[in-house]
Amino acid sequence: MIKILLVDDHAVVRMGLTMLLNSNPEMQVIGEASEGNEGIKKAMKLKPDVVVMDLSMPHGKDGLSATSELKKLMPNVNILILTMHDDEEYLFRAIQAGASGCILKSAPHDELMSAIESVSLGNAYLHPAATKRLMEEYLGSIKDSQDTYHLLSEREKEVLTLVAKGYANKEIAEQLVISVKTVETHKGNLMEKLQMKTRPELVEYAVKKGLLGYGI
Repeated sequence: MIKILLVDDHAVVRMGLTMLLNSNPEMQVIGEASEGNEGIKKAMKLKPDVVVMDLSMPHGKDGLSATSELKKLMPNVNILILTMHDDEEYLFRAIQAGASGCILKSAPHDELMSAIESVSLGNAYLHPAATKRLMEEYLGSIKDSQDTYHLLSEREKEVLTLVAKGYANKEIAEQLVISVKTVETHKGNLMEKLQMKTRPELVEYAVKKGLLGYGI
């Protein structure tokens, strides 16, 4: 039997969730709270297996603050954040606060039960869209960590900036007081180091690095 504490500021929502979860023979709602402070007190008293915590509770302590405080008081408690916000900012903040998982209020009933069962076992649970975004964020961080800009020489960085600004090889040579052949050599070297093959790729890269005075 999974013992559950519901923390949500809407009585109707709590009543609906209680009826839904209690219909599962393996789950039992053992308590309810309407805001974070009350939720913390009841969690410490009732010792639930899972706390289903609403993220946005305007009256009293909100879900993120309550999650963070409760995890300090009860490190082994499993908290599932219930939210209407399909936004990675809230997702990351919930995880940082110590939540075991995050699920949307719009999720199907069977998904909510699966999420509760998962976090009760000590596992993490994220709704599918959140998992996809986390993977994208992770892969993006790997790509950033593999950025080879630091391998470029100062001269190659100068050539990169001028290429991105639209200067031809001859114009670059005149500005840097070097030969066109040397410009071509630097250009070839920097493209190899950055693993790029076309000028548009260089321009996009330069913009992202802020080499043109603005970024995207």
